[in-house]
Amino acid sequence: MGGVIAGHPVVPGTAHGVALVSHEPLSFWGGYDQLTGEIIDRRHPLSGLHAAGRILAVPATRGSSTTTAVLLEAIRLYTAPAAVLTLGSDTFIALASVVADELYSRTLPIVALNEEDYSLLETGQTLRVHEDGRIVF
Repeated sequence: MGGVIAGHPVVPGTAHGVALVSHEPLSFWGGYDQLTGEIIDRRHPLSGLHAAGRILAVPATRGSSTTTAVLLEAIRLYTAPAAVLTLGSDTFIALASVVADELYSRTLPIVALNEEDYSLLETGQTLRVHEDGRIVF
């Protein structure tokens, strides 16, 4: 059964992929291996899974500007998620996407969702992210 979520495009872009969903914030510094795309925080529910090329849904990030550095390197190495869905505008993820667009001509779409819509997401769903923030599942 499919549906459509109307999100807010923090960084517009398009992506298509399989969802990897968590209800716990993720620290990219020490929690995400930019060389492989694996979530390496052993205390995180997604530990051991690979987000590279997937639509990663995390409610927020933990940490600081190091999130930007790790994600920017993952974008450069093609090990970043295809898009990131969050609860609100995460400035550290957005900054990585904006800088990646300037440096590498690659944008990581980022869409902010409300809690009700976020709760509709499940790992394994095939999602399509549109420029206007719509997410089709």
